[in-house]
Amino acid sequence: MKLTPCRRLYGFGVILLVALTICSRNFGDRGGPYFMASLTIAGIAYLLAIREFFATRKFARRVVVIGLILAAVWHIEFLRLPAGIDDDIHRYVWDGRVQRLGYNPYIVVPSDPALSGLHTPETRTLNNPDLPSPYPAGAQLFFRGVTAIHESIFALKVAFVLCDLVIVLVLLDILRRSGQGAHWVLAYAWNPLLATEVAGSGHIDIVGVLLLLVSFAALERRWRAVAALAFGLAAAVKLLPIVLLPLYWRRVRMRDAALAAVVVGLLYVPFLNHGRIPIGSLGTYVQSFRFNDPVFATLERVASPQLVVGLAVLVGFLTAICLRKLSKAPAWSPDSFAWPMAASLLCAPVVYPWYLLWLLPFLRSASTLPIIIWTVSIIPTYYVWHLRTLGRPWLVPGWIMLLEYGCVAVAGAIVGLRRFTRPGVTRCSTD
Repeated sequence: MKLTPCRRLYGFGVILLVALTICSRNFGDRGGPYFMASLTIAGIAYLLAIREFFATRKFARRVVVIGLILAAVWHIEFLRLPAGIDDDIHRYVWDGRVQRLGYNPYIVVPSDPALSGLHTPETRTLNNPDLPSPYPAGAQLFFRGVTAIHESIFALKVAFVLCDLVIVLVLLDILRRSGQGAHWVLAYAWNPLLATEVAGSGHIDIVGVLLLLVSFAALERRWRAVAALAFGLAAAVKLLPIVLLPLYWRRVRMRDAALAAVVVGLLYVPFLNHGRIPIGSLGTYVQSFRFNDPVFATLERVASPQLVVGLAVLVGFLTAICLRKLSKAPAWSPDSFAWPMAASLLCAPVVYPWYLLWLLPFLRSASTLPIIIWTVSIIPTYYVWHLRTLGRPWLVPGWIMLLEYGCVAVAGAIVGLRRFTRPGVTRCSTD
């Protein structure tokens, strides 16, 4: 008996649920065989679901509702787990704590013996303890706000999952207004990276993703002040969205841009050090931190790290400018938001799986298929966490990078050659 698209989608949802449940039970052995096998199966099921989204114009509402319920279940499974012993979220708790105690997170060093009394059991294992914080002011104030309510890793994870939930709601509104099928919200909600990196490890990126999506939605509604302000706040969480500035040029008023700049500037006032804008360990990050960076590593052989980082930003800017000039779609097309950030990340010195969270809400067209593939082909990089437990260096093996970026390149070549002919439209029964 031939399965309908709806039943196939239910099947992929069940596979995702089972695979991610197994993955959650092996979360403490990140990169280990059971973790990798289950997460890989989840990634394949996700890509097969994406194929159904492209092939079917509209699914019944109950299909979307059930799909979101399934996503909520596996989010809860990861949410209840402790984060990794040195995941970034331990730093988030520290940064929020020291702010509330009157210290500047851009100046204090967690390993300073004089500050040992400030630590809690959740902050003693934070990574890179010899460095001050690298996170922008928007992220710092978020840490402070959440830890003021309840100082714990779990509280931060709950806050991140709530941001994830709001993203789903905003996406549903965007899809309704644009006339696209509501099922495309599952292209976001079902991505395995959300389970591992938001509900599991808890990364601040999801806060910036929410703000950027709000800015995108505001552009569609011509709410220019909201669009500019949300964009500025997103960049104040992490700097990646800065490459999207060309998409806002002449789409927001100068007074709106000035308002956003003033608000972002005010975020830094509590952290000023002798009148200087603090950057913490951001310079060290650029100079020394490396992960999953084949393009950056190649260019760094002939240029300084600072110059190559500048080139990565320039690539993102140029991509945004080209998309704005050449695309027939409006400047607020989701493609126009996804590709500049993806291009900049491709040239970045560090490409962790959670960095791709920034791209997820904007992946719902054929032209972004290579990026969709990337969100799954990056899964093998988790193997490095397992290698570290064996005493191996913190490096992504060459074969993994070849697999990861090779899949993206093949997908890009296929999209470019075929120009993606749209398949026949089907509709699920509402029975």
